[in-house]
Amino acid sequence: MTVTVPPPPTLLEPPAEAPVRRPVRRHRARYALTVLAFLLPSAVPLALFVLGPMVAAAWISLHDWNLISAMEWVGLDNFARLAADPATGEVFLHTVYYIVGYLPLVYVGGLALALALNTRLKGRSFLRGVYFLPVVTSWIVVALVWRWLLNPSTGVVNVALSWFGIDGPGWWTDPVWAMPSIILASAWKDLGFVMVILLAGLQSINPELHDAAKVDGAGAWRRLVSVTLPLLSPSTFFVLVISLINGFQVFDQVFAMTGGGPGRSTQVVVQQVYDLTFRYGAAGEASALSWMLFAVILAVTAIQILGQRRWVNYG
Repeated sequence: MTVTVPPPPTLLEPPAEAPVRRPVRRHRARYALTVLAFLLPSAVPLALFVLGPMVAAAWISLHDWNLISAMEWVGLDNFARLAADPATGEVFLHTVYYIVGYLPLVYVGGLALALALNTRLKGRSFLRGVYFLPVVTSWIVVALVWRWLLNPSTGVVNVALSWFGIDGPGWWTDPVWAMPSIILASAWKDLGFVMVILLAGLQSINPELHDAAKVDGAGAWRRLVSVTLPLLSPSTFFVLVISLINGFQVFDQVFAMTGGGPGRSTQVVVQQVYDLTFRYGAAGEASALSWMLFAVILAVTAIQILGQRRWVNYG
């Protein structure tokens, strides 16, 4: 009997097609549902308490509303009225003034604390906790304490200055010194947050790089400028972004310490939003101003993100 053996496949013959695995699609769908289930606990509050109010504010900004009577459609009149009002430019200038004074103070102070507590200092764990304590303290408590410390007549600061023959300023009662008082209290409260972020960045730097710089003869200042700060740039970038966003939204300390006074010298954007809504019954203008602030914050943050490629070193 003759057995016919089929010839071996040649290189020209196409390979057999693998069967389509339908379970892969089911696996992807199951994975997507699992991710969605884990995101829901944070996504639902985000939608309800962040995105929802933002959409509502955008709708209210197109109306004239005093929180009591029915809303009246005005279109973009609220935005035009705010753009023509000198008070709008004034509150934005006050907010920028606060940021310009607050940001360098809180960063330099936080960096100094981080550098000091990154050494083999005795009791450094205790000191880290002490410096971080104001961060988790209520702003109302901090503001009231600083109002007492900076009281022009009985405050601890002016009493201490009088021991050296210095007449202390009026602080939060003086239009010139009111904003510096708020800046000082804000920087003191946020030093611990900046310290923790920068300390984490310092501990991620390879110590061998500092040892190599020492071998090359670099002193402490040169190592700080040429090694530490460039490698700390990702942490610095994060601190700057968060601090700028928080700076534009400054409100609690202003409300508790000065209420926007004296003489509107500390009236910032969010304080103006509050006053327009609850003091003057102009919720439409207040919503429009809040969206103008959102646009400014978005633009500043976008500029920072685009500019990070030039100075942030992730290597």
